Amino acid sequence: MSAIPSVNLEDFISEDPNRKKKFTNDIGAAFEDIGFVALSGHFLSEELVKNLYDEIKKFFALAQEIKDSYEIEGIGGQRGYTSFGKEHAKGRKEGDLKEFWHFGQYVENNPKLEAEYPDNVMVKELPEFNAVGKETYQMLEKTAKYVLRALALHLDLEETYFDEWIKNGNSILRPIHYPPITSEPKNAVRAAAHGDINLITLLMGAHGKGLQVKNHKGEWVDAIARPDQLMINVGDMLSRLTNNKLKSTIHQVVNPPRELWGTSRYSIPFFMHPVSEMPLNCLEDCIDENNPKQFEDITAGAYLHERLIELGLVKK
Repeated sequence: MSAIPSVNLEDFISEDPNRKKKFTNDIGAAFEDIGFVALSGHFLSEELVKNLYDEIKKFFALAQEIKDSYEIEGIGGQRGYTSFGKEHAKGRKEGDLKEFWHFGQYVENNPKLEAEYPDNVMVKELPEFNAVGKETYQMLEKTAKYVLRALALHLDLEETYFDEWIKNGNSILRPIHYPPITSEPKNAVRAAAHGDINLITLLMGAHGKGLQVKNHKGEWVDAIARPDQLMINVGDMLSRLTNNKLKSTIHQVVNPPRELWGTSRYSIPFFMHPVSEMPLNCLEDCIDENNPKQFEDITAGAYLHERLIELGLVKK
């Protein structure tokens, strides 16, 4: 049995109040305990998932000079390509053993945010790449909206509490390629131990060993989802908002055994971010004498900027 609890989003969006309540209780308990859950019943079709993997494999197989032409200076890696080894975990000098791409928000009816967010980058060599990326982004964003509605109910908030903050939010879809390992890595792993910055993360591609989660006993446990499941975890923004009631769990992607060094790994996280002005001030209902306020007031935008500096993606 997996150490990560499983839930089915179809229970929440059913018309059955008992199924909806059970989903809300189960995902709330999982996020209070280990901070991760495996979710089926999401809005991604098998065909869309296959098409996205086909497109990102084609992109990462392009010549390095072509990929490098899509690395955009001055935007902290928020759109387009980020080359191998450039990002590192907070507190580490060694770059992670990965390269990745960023799709960002497709803003609707908000000129201010259209001006604030960088444009998505079009890949001219792959005519389907951007369309498939956009559809995946929007289906994951829809899935995340319902997960946050369940968490709002778990926190005794209005069900739609998060809706206004995540509409046109600064969310990121990140296809990652972990290339074959060709020599003994010096202190580097595919993704060093870290917590995510955002509200929640929805991860495609956690179907084999590699992703590990640190439980509350300090033990590393494998997080493996079924092919039809997304792995979803709490990010630091949601942890701050709930005064650490919902746990942002440290996780990592370890290097495979030596006999599998010659293989690539692909994974695709969707980092659900709110709009930058969302306050992350601890909710009053999450503060009491046994759990005093642990975090200073800050907006999502200011917190994101702090963290991008720590990751080496933005200069001070």
